[in-house]
Amino acid sequence: MTSAPDPEAVASAPEPARKMGATYALGRSLITPLARLIYRPHVEGKANVPKTGPVIFASNHLSFIDSIAIPVAAPRPVHFLAKSSYFEKPFSRWFFTSIGAIAVDRGAGQAALDALDQQKRLLDEGRTVALYPEGTRSTDGRLYKGRTGVAFLALQTGAPVVPVGLIGTDLVMPVGASMPSLKHRITVKFGEPLDLSDHGAAASGKARRLATDEIMAAIHALSGQELAGAYNEVPAQGTIERIKQVLPHERV
Repeated sequence: MTSAPDPEAVASAPEPARKMGATYALGRSLITPLARLIYRPHVEGKANVPKTGPVIFASNHLSFIDSIAIPVAAPRPVHFLAKSSYFEKPFSRWFFTSIGAIAVDRGAGQAALDALDQQKRLLDEGRTVALYPEGTRSTDGRLYKGRTGVAFLALQTGAPVVPVGLIGTDLVMPVGASMPSLKHRITVKFGEPLDLSDHGAAASGKARRLATDEIMAAIHALSGQELAGAYNEVPAQGTIERIKQVLPHERV
């Protein structure tokens, strides 16, 4: 992803990006240069992004426009999952399709696994996907603990993970703002690709956790954010949900 077009918005999804075709190509050719002209993003580490083959961008998440900043700055097309509600009106459907978004219906449980499967299919096609290991936007600017879905995909597919550090997107469009500000400049940093295979198989919970921690450490080195030391979770409603959050369990 969640209140943004969130690559970790979990859900079942329609057919993958192969059907985006002309809309994506045309939209990218129009939106990317326009966004670069307006926001003048400072981009570091483009050479770290593999030119071919599957790649997973794992980024911190500060603002709605993060999912625009990454495709604009990246040297190759990027795809991410976004809430289906963003595709209900013709213009917004064109816009989000143009920046590489694929509509999904938000959900949990099996829907989360379905979303990971959708991203796996994109990686199997040799594409680039972007995800936010924190799961949703940080409203206080701190970097939260990573969920293991990104590591699971990397260990399952063998795709390298390119950590991404976004700086200043929360100033350009803070949470709650209806329009972005033109007063600030954003920075996008692409780190060196991570090969996580040494941690073990995707089926191992320990491997997923260690790989996730390595990803988050790399993101932290790029973004320089204060560490929250906790998961970014919506306050639990009711006693049962509060107990679930307190008990140790894997967040995907």
